[in-house]
Amino acid sequence: MALDKNISDRWHNSDILLLGGSAGSFKLLFHIVKILPPNLNKAVVVAMHRKKNYLSEVEKLFADGAGMSTVEINDKDKINKNTIYIVPANYHTLIEKDYSFALDVSEALWFSKPSIDITFESAADAYYDKCTAILFSGANQDGAEGLLKLKKAGSLTIAQHPEDAVMPEMPQAAIDISAADYVLRAEEIYELLKS
Repeated sequence: MALDKNISDRWHNSDILLLGGSAGSFKLLFHIVKILPPNLNKAVVVAMHRKKNYLSEVEKLFADGAGMSTVEINDKDKINKNTIYIVPANYHTLIEKDYSFALDVSEALWFSKPSIDITFESAADAYYDKCTAILFSGANQDGAEGLLKLKKAGSLTIAQHPEDAVMPEMPQAAIDISAADYVLRAEEIYELLKS
């Protein structure tokens, strides 16, 4: 696929990449972490639904495969470029206007904590048009409203093509409310992020 100049320019002008996903998205997110160049010059935030009180090896797997420093977010961490941040389980992760993270213990949203919506919506207030956000496979509507807020703020918003998703509900929910500037298959997303 030849990417159009608009999507490429908006991607290159971003300071942060937000990746949101749930059921069926792990392999895609893991592959993206592996293909991102170490000198990306953007911060990367991976917001993925995680089982409550479930100790996972996600951070270790991502760190082993990544060309950039990979860390699980702690409260008040400053956001640095060329770092991959993994949203922790059992907290909502907000992005503050001073480009730091805040962890929140309020109730689950869409039965999920972390909530993709909460991370995406807070990023819209901090990064406006300097953000690229991609919503992947998942079994509920989390992330759709957040993606819409990002789009309204001027961010580049992308939903995985539902036919390409293991669980199409999450990207389809974003498409249904016109939250995605582009609807792309995984291979097209990889091509963009490597460009």
